[in-house]
Amino acid sequence: MSLPRIAVDAMGGDEGLRVMVEGAALAAARNPLLQFLLVGDEPRVAAEIRGHPALSGRVLIRHAPDVVSGDERPTQALRRARTTSMGLAIDAVKTGEAGAAVSAGNTGALMAMAKLALRTLPGIDRPALAALVPTLGDHDLVMLDLGANTACDARNLVQFAIMGAAYARIANGLASPRVRLLNIGTEDNKGTDDLRDAAAVLKDVDGALALTFDGFTEADKLSRGDIDVVVTDGFSGNIALKAMEGAARFVADLLRRSFRSSLRSKLGFLISRPATELLRHHLDPDNHNGALFVGLNGIVVKSHGGASARGVAHAIEITARLLEENLTERIAADLADVGAERINHPVRASHRAEAEAHPQSPLAGPAGQDPVGNSPAAEESA
Repeated sequence: MSLPRIAVDAMGGDEGLRVMVEGAALAAARNPLLQFLLVGDEPRVAAEIRGHPALSGRVLIRHAPDVVSGDERPTQALRRARTTSMGLAIDAVKTGEAGAAVSAGNTGALMAMAKLALRTLPGIDRPALAALVPTLGDHDLVMLDLGANTACDARNLVQFAIMGAAYARIANGLASPRVRLLNIGTEDNKGTDDLRDAAAVLKDVDGALALTFDGFTEADKLSRGDIDVVVTDGFSGNIALKAMEGAARFVADLLRRSFRSSLRSKLGFLISRPATELLRHHLDPDNHNGALFVGLNGIVVKSHGGASARGVAHAIEITARLLEENLTERIAADLADVGAERINHPVRASHRAEAEAHPQSPLAGPAGQDPVGNSPAAEESA
């Protein structure tokens, strides 16, 4: 028995073909169930796989004459989806030729192509970008959204929480992941209306799903290991992730500089080398590579453009686990268990009630207008 084929954009990423094929070979050597559809320049792909015996008999090749460049706009990439390695890899998921797609190419183009080709699951308004982030705990933190949606309402955040919890149950083997919303404080009255509304909904559905909603968290607590899923809008999430990555590089560079500062420091490095190697392994991005576009009718995983073959292999292994554990079906089942009414009904209800009870409140605006400033007369004339 084998898993559905994984379509790999063999030409994507900073180093492209060599790293993507080597990464597939590493993953294949560790998992005998893996089968691949490598999409790219067929003669070059065929030549590259000959150097990797682990791929023998386990690869189909789909020719793609074009490649999406790293600086190409998503709108331009969409026009060439039928001829690029990225577009044809996603199309293989749409047609059922592959169960999932992996690409290290242009993130914006990948998101645009995947959303257009696969569409979102019923009950999901927008897909989100989710990634695994290292922590001090026993497993990584699932963090979403990381840039797919710069602005999100309460309903989006609730949907992200449900999808993130399903991802954490598979990726980290958790029965009931602890979910929190990223905020500027942990008190119930902190944050935007959308955050507080999302919190109210998640408290309401807590018992209906295999997740535990723990309220709000702040960005400085994300790496402690006492959270399994953190949910935020894509704008805040991308900033938080980049800040965490920068802090990790700062610590690593500071340690490197300190150990080189004197002969005594160099001797200290030799003594502490086992500990520093453990730290390096824990913070190595290749060991956490693979961001998921969650919420689509299919699995699409984004490998970091600069990932090594080890990193690509990790992204493929994550993809295989999501296929094996039927992530898409799990999310659909969770949404069905909760029901759209429970997710949508409480959102903004308290604020609409306040606006109707107090027409001159800041929520209501001037007389004759709704809370967003549109007059009924203007709407009728429009």
